[in-house]
Amino acid sequence: MPGAVRALRGATTIDADEAGQVEDRVVALLQEMLSRNGVEHEEIISILFTATDDVHSAFPATAARTIGLGDVPLICARELDITDATPRCIRVMMHLWTEQGRADLRHVYLEGAKGLRDDLP
Repeated sequence: MPGAVRALRGATTIDADEAGQVEDRVVALLQEMLSRNGVEHEEIISILFTATDDVHSAFPATAARTIGLGDVPLICARELDITDATPRCIRVMMHLWTEQGRADLRHVYLEGAKGLRDDLP
């Protein structure tokens, strides 16, 4: 299969709205996304982060910069405030250039976000 732009999804939660925990959980999520899919730094096009309304202590993009992703375009946004949604949740959509097919990507859901998309591989 020739290379294509694909989107890789992931999410995690924090137990408490503390900057250190945001950083730790986002770093763990990003590293697992990269590792599980064999993604190299140069293959990353951009990363979009969203967080629920109860996350105020830190920008998830700041955590990405701590692991060398400062040259990748990063943006943070607010997740929709939906009744009964998973609290203190940070979601990621990573755009990348890959030769993997869409069905071959392994999306990553950690901590309290594990059940969000149990339909995905």
